[in-house]
Amino acid sequence: MIVAVTGGKGGIGKSTVSLNLGRELDAVVVDADLSTADLPRGDGPDLHDVLAGRSRALEAVQRIGPVRFLPCGRTLAGARASDLTEFPGVVDRLERECGRVVVDCPAGLARDVGIQLESAHVAVLVTTPDESALVDALRTRQLSLDLETPIASVVVNRVRTDGAADLATRVERKLGATTTVIDELPAVDDAMAQWRPVRDTQSECEAIEAFETVAQSVERCEKRLSGRIGVL
Repeated sequence: MIVAVTGGKGGIGKSTVSLNLGRELDAVVVDADLSTADLPRGDGPDLHDVLAGRSRALEAVQRIGPVRFLPCGRTLAGARASDLTEFPGVVDRLERECGRVVVDCPAGLARDVGIQLESAHVAVLVTTPDESALVDALRTRQLSLDLETPIASVVVNRVRTDGAADLATRVERKLGATTTVIDELPAVDDAMAQWRPVRDTQSECEAIEAFETVAQSVERCEKRLSGRIGVL
């Protein structure tokens, strides 16, 4: 199963969701933002090297604590040398060799994220409660459906007010997928400052249950799609 974590707008917490979802699903997390990578740099070959043919995907996989990840380079030259058309083959190979894959997609729409999104079996759509992020989430949802990548779950991140259940219901109705709300919590920010999943830094944090719920939604989609995905 290949899962794309996407959302259109930058700064909404896609990397946070990707890292924690990778922990819950025991997946390899791929930092697929070629120009503004968010996950750690790593200390070996990266996605730029893989897409340029200088390294095999498995050779570039490293660890953030218990989570396997494929970092992305930070240089403009590396991004320019990367052949993004190779990306579907890269994540397919990782899936065959490692099992589940979570793709941390770049911000943007259409060509900015299309190949990464089309390479996935399902998507997890991340937004924040503000209007601009929700509008971008709607656009990303449509792009995902156009690419025939179903939405497994929606995450409304960094919620600061009460009424989470009502918010989840309204967003779920609008976006047409099971919706989980994650409050804005210092424990989540602290964990990301250490590049660690919340489960491994703050074992009592309520966000862990939310990430579990998202993972369960993905697993339900995995079961439904298993008859149509030959590798599962």
